[in-house]
Amino acid sequence: METNRYSGHLRKMATEHTCQGDSHNVQYQLVLDEQLIGLNQYIGSQLSIHYDNLIHCIHCGRKSNKSFSQGYCYPCFKKLAQCDSCIMSPEKCHYDAGTCREPEWADEFCMTDHIVYLANSSGIKVGITRLNQVPTRWMDQGAKQALPIFRVATRQLSGFVEDAFREYVGDRTNWRALLKGDADDVDLAALRDELFEKTRSAISSLQSEHGVQAIQPITDGEVYEFSYPVATYPDKIKSHNLDKTPQVSGLLQGIKGQYLILDTGVINLRKFTGYQVDIAITP
Repeated sequence: METNRYSGHLRKMATEHTCQGDSHNVQYQLVLDEQLIGLNQYIGSQLSIHYDNLIHCIHCGRKSNKSFSQGYCYPCFKKLAQCDSCIMSPEKCHYDAGTCREPEWADEFCMTDHIVYLANSSGIKVGITRLNQVPTRWMDQGAKQALPIFRVATRQLSGFVEDAFREYVGDRTNWRALLKGDADDVDLAALRDELFEKTRSAISSLQSEHGVQAIQPITDGEVYEFSYPVATYPDKIKSHNLDKTPQVSGLLQGIKGQYLILDTGVINLRKFTGYQVDIAITP
């Protein structure tokens, strides 16, 4: 068999949600700089990744000895709004205080409609995402099911709503459990209604403060379902790390979230965004 070889800087894998009848398949493309390589076709193939000991910032292109916040050099990490702590904790947004690192960037990415959702990946979690990231966000997390439950006017408000729900449901994905198999199906609509009752007072208070139109419940949202290209789930989870072992090889047994599942271990490609690599795939 001829070996296919590719080189470039790793990026987050691109995803597409395709629905045919009862099938809700996730299609993956490996992204190396401007190259897009379909990966689903290579399930069952031998795959190797060689890290060339080079990292370049995905924003400015500067050579960096370390990747910060999944792909940035340290100067960009310190100055870009997309690397600020409020991105991970949106309730800490300081845009209104006039101290945002990049107000124009925030106008486009933070001061815009967001979705608060329930997802079933390694279990039930609450989360937030920009409206235009539906359903990409859920595929990146490896969710089996997802349901939008609020549409809110800004990222900060989505964080406030998420906080109200975190008292009753978690906001984290257990990546080890995620890669050991599919979660059991859950009636997300019934759970949404139950959580609406439990958070009614907190949400009413937020609407009184920020306006009813700014925080809109979604009572008839569609439940999204996802099926990932996984032939075999591992019994035990071993994680590959290119910083420690620059050569990773194995039989590609599946793809879920941003993880490649090899028979030698799993690797989170998003963690190594900006890394220069050589990839060989033998069908």
